[in-house]
Amino acid sequence: MKSAKLAPFALLAILVSAIVQAEPPHLRDRQTGKYLGNLSSNPYDANSVSNPYGRYGSEYSADSINNPYGKYGSQYSNDSPNNPYATNPPAIHSGDGSRY
Repeated sequence: MKSAKLAPFALLAILVSAIVQAEPPHLRDRQTGKYLGNLSSNPYDANSVSNPYGRYGSEYSADSINNPYGKYGSQYSNDSPNNPYATNPPAIHSGDGSRY
């Protein structure tokens, strides 16, 4: 009888752990598949494009979409989401790897 009362809590724990483990969407170069960071607003996530000190969020990093002089951040680059005419902007992938 005691285990029957705990079943709903166990199910809830499983569902919550699945939600917590879900990864945010991320960017990848369409041609090379190069990883370009998580699309997360978390400035403390080392891989977030919102981390101003991280590899993918710094305005000085070559791999950042926030670098106005870099391949992935310049408004003139064909590989940048900041160029409205780019033919190879990064693709958005879900946490499980599928492409949006």
